[in-house]
Amino acid sequence: MPEIPEIQAHAERLEQDYRGARLSRFVPITFTALKTAVPPPDDAYGEALDSVGRRGKYLLLRFEPITFVVHLMQGGRLLPDVKMSARPRGGQARFLFDDGIPALLLTEAGTERRAGVWCLLTSAALATPPLADLGPEANDIEPEELAARFIEKSTRLHTFLRDQRMIAGVGRRLANEICHRAKLSPFASTKKLGLAGATKVVTAMRDAIAESLAFERTRTDMSKSKQRPSRVHNRTGEPCPVCGDTVRAVEYSSYTVNYCPTCQTSGKLLADNTTSRFLK
Repeated sequence: MPEIPEIQAHAERLEQDYRGARLSRFVPITFTALKTAVPPPDDAYGEALDSVGRRGKYLLLRFEPITFVVHLMQGGRLLPDVKMSARPRGGQARFLFDDGIPALLLTEAGTERRAGVWCLLTSAALATPPLADLGPEANDIEPEELAARFIEKSTRLHTFLRDQRMIAGVGRRLANEICHRAKLSPFASTKKLGLAGATKVVTAMRDAIAESLAFERTRTDMSKSKQRPSRVHNRTGEPCPVCGDTVRAVEYSSYTVNYCPTCQTSGKLLADNTTSRFLK
């Protein structure tokens, strides 16, 4: 799933290409695409796109008085639609503009169809679900606040990092990378990390996000998962670039936790199943 770096860079590209474009129509292609009933998208018709921003993993297309909040989920994309097919493959919704400006098409690969659009009042968008439910931005949070949130929710570090209510914008890849850079076990208990641990995590988050954002800004399109910078994510069996130990994995049904035993767990291996007693 795209995380802070991918969404941020894509928002910047969209703003560069579409800022000032006047919306003529929003067309849900599937009945699940539009997640809200009021206010209606029609309220933005004829209005110019003021900006394209990001909150967590959401894209924000800001008009007055409407902001369209777009979540790409795992396989979604929001890209110029030059073909304008009546039934585009994976098509979820279209944004149509005046003056011959290409439409934007929201697509989603696969069959889950979880990508979608929320239509919110711009003046209240950040205080309205789904945005109101998000924690502070992962690249903005300070160590003291993170330490307080560690106490608030006692869980494994990797799980905490992916909880959008605790901090917003981190997914599976960045969680793996942050734990590795912080030299902490992905299954370390957050309640035991304290301010020192929170400081390590904040530094690691900022470094990992900055590296990925710099990479993403070199592109003209959003990268695929395997193209993104990583030290341990998706590198099971490869040598750790820091110490040379073999990168290991804990496999789940829908994702993998990668880590380096030498860098993160004092050389100990984590059991590769969900019922074992993990290293804390």
